[in-house]
Amino acid sequence: MNVTKILAGKKEDKLFLLGNEAAVRGALEGGVSFVSTYPGTPSSEIGDVFSKLAREAGVYFEYSTNEKVAVEVSAAAAAAGLRSFVFMKHVGLNVAADSFMSTAYLGVKKGMIILTADDPSMYSSQNEQDNRIYARIAGIPLLEPADPQEVKDLMKFGFELSEQIHLPVLMRTTTRVSHMRGIVHLNDVIPPEGKGFFEKAPSRYVPVPANAVRMRKELLDKLAKAEKIADSTQVNKVYDFGDEFGIITSGGAFNYVMDVVKENNIPAKILKLAFTYPFPQQLVKEFLFTAKNVLIVEEVEPVMEKEVLAIAGKYKIPVDVYGKLTDTLPRIYEYSPDIVKNGIKKISEHTIKKRRYLKTDITLPIRPPILCAGCPHRATYFAVKEAIKKLKLKDVIFPTDIGCYTLGIQPPYEMADYLLSMGSSIGTGTGFSYATDQKIVSFIGDSTFFHAGLPGLVNAVHNKANLLIVVMDNRTTAMTGRQPSPSEPVNGMGETAPEISIENSAKGIGVEFVKTVDPYSLAKAKEVFEEALKHDGVSVVISKHPCALITDTGRKKKNLLMTFTINQDKCTKCMVCVKDWTCPAFYVGKDDTVHIDPLICDGCGVCVQVCPGKAIEVRK
Repeated sequence: MNVTKILAGKKEDKLFLLGNEAAVRGALEGGVSFVSTYPGTPSSEIGDVFSKLAREAGVYFEYSTNEKVAVEVSAAAAAAGLRSFVFMKHVGLNVAADSFMSTAYLGVKKGMIILTADDPSMYSSQNEQDNRIYARIAGIPLLEPADPQEVKDLMKFGFELSEQIHLPVLMRTTTRVSHMRGIVHLNDVIPPEGKGFFEKAPSRYVPVPANAVRMRKELLDKLAKAEKIADSTQVNKVYDFGDEFGIITSGGAFNYVMDVVKENNIPAKILKLAFTYPFPQQLVKEFLFTAKNVLIVEEVEPVMEKEVLAIAGKYKIPVDVYGKLTDTLPRIYEYSPDIVKNGIKKISEHTIKKRRYLKTDITLPIRPPILCAGCPHRATYFAVKEAIKKLKLKDVIFPTDIGCYTLGIQPPYEMADYLLSMGSSIGTGTGFSYATDQKIVSFIGDSTFFHAGLPGLVNAVHNKANLLIVVMDNRTTAMTGRQPSPSEPVNGMGETAPEISIENSAKGIGVEFVKTVDPYSLAKAKEVFEEALKHDGVSVVISKHPCALITDTGRKKKNLLMTFTINQDKCTKCMVCVKDWTCPAFYVGKDDTVHIDPLICDGCGVCVQVCPGKAIEVRK
C-alpha cells in the first residue's frame, strides 16, 4: 500500500495495515516526536515507514548505530519532554539491556515506548527468547497487542500510561502480530512537539548509589500503581462463551484461541490480557474463582502460567491450572490453531472438529537459503578461499557474524565456524587467535562493524591478536531491507549525512595493515587477501561493493541490464562455475551441458573471471 496514507489518513478512515505499519500510525496518533531504532526483523518495517514519513510528520527519526544507542537517544528525548518511541527485534534488547534497565530507575518526563518484536520459531533469528521476562527484570510495564488494531490503539494507551506512572513502557509483539495485516480504524494524529527542555535534576537522573537506593523504592511504588491500572483497564477483557473451563491468554496466541473456540463452539470463558505486567492479580483472582480448570495459552515461556499458579496458591483457589508446565501445550516454537486445539482437547470433553486440509502429490523443491545472484559476498568468499588454497593454509577458523554473509556457512564455501551475536566475530576471532595456533579469518558486515564490531577491534589491537578481519561492505544493511548504515553518506530520513570511513576507523584504532578491495576484481582481491593472511598481527581488508539489489536498481534506471551465457563450443564442463562459484543462475541441463538462466542472471559478470575456459560471454 501507499505508506503516505499512514500519515494522511483521517479520523474514522480505515486502512489495511501490517502490525508494524499500525505501530507507526499509533505512534503518530500518540503524538510521538522522537523515534529511533536499529533495524531487525520482524520489526524492520516500522523503521522503513518512519524513514519515509518522519520529515513530513515533523518527527525526528534515526537509525542508530545499535539498539543500546537507540534506547539512549530516545530516553534523553523523553527526559527532555518529548514523547519517544524506540523499537528493535528481540535480541536487540540484549544489546540495549544495560541502558534499558536504568531507564526504569530514572523514569521519564514524557511518554516513552520501547517495542521489542519477538521471533517464536526463529524464522529470522539466532535464538528464541521471551522478552516479557525483561519487563520483570527491569520493572517496566508490559503491553501485548494481538492484532494491528490493538498495536495502534495500545501505542497511544502506552504513552498515556508511561506519563501517568513516569516509567517507560515495553510493548512486546511477535512475528505473527508484526507481519499480520488487518483493517485498522483510525483516529486523529496528534502533532509532535518541536523541541523539549531538559530541567536539571541530578537526584532524579543520575543513579549514583545514594540516588539509586531511593530510586529502587520509587520504582516499586510506581509498579504498585501500575498494577492497580492493569486490574481495572479496559484493555484487559473477558470473552464469555460458556463456563466449561477458562482460558487466560495474551498477544498473538489469543487469535489462535478465538479461532478454535469459535470454530468448535466451545463453551469456554476467555480472559484476554493486553496489559500483562505488572500482572493484574485482582482481575485474575476473580477470574480463577469462576472456573474449575484454566488453560494458559502463551508463546514462548510459561510466564503467565507461573503468575497464575502463584495467585491460585496465595489465595487457595480450588482450580487446576494447565499449560506448558503440565505438558498440555508445548514450551517452544510459534503456536498455531492446531497446537492450541490439541491443548484444549486434553482438558475438554467438548467435541472438536477435525480441520480439513488441502492435499497435493506434488513435492515441494528443497530451497536452502543462498547468496543472491550477483552478491559481492560470493566473490569475497571465492577470493579468500583461493588465497588460502594458494598459501596452503590448513584448519583456518572462520568466526562469522549476523547478516547475509552468515550464508557463507553453505557449501561450497563453508566459511562460518562460530557465531555468538551481532559484532561477535572479531571478539571470538581474538579468542581463537590466543587459544589456538590456527589462522583466523573473521567476517563482519559494514553495519555490524559499526553496531558492535568496533569495541572488538579495539580489543584485538590492544591485546596484539593475530587475525584477518574481512569487513564485507555492501553499502547497506541488506538483510533487514536495505536501511542505511554509518558507512553511507545518507541518514535514516534520506538526508545527506557524514560518511564514516571504515578504513580510517581501523587505522585510527591502530591497525597497521588496512586495505580496501573490490571483490568483483577477483585477481586483485586474491592478491590482497594473500598479503593480509601473511601479515603477523591484526589485518583488516574492506571488501567493498554495493549489494546486488542496489546495483540492479541502478542498472535498470540507466537501461544497462545485460546477462551472460555459456559458449558451448568453449565449455569444457569442468564445473568450476557450478561447484565452486555456485551462483544460482547456473544450472546443468539433462545432457550435462551448463547454462545460465537469464531470468536469474544479475549481469555482474564476475563468473567470466571464474571460468578457466573463458566460455562465459555476454548474451546477445
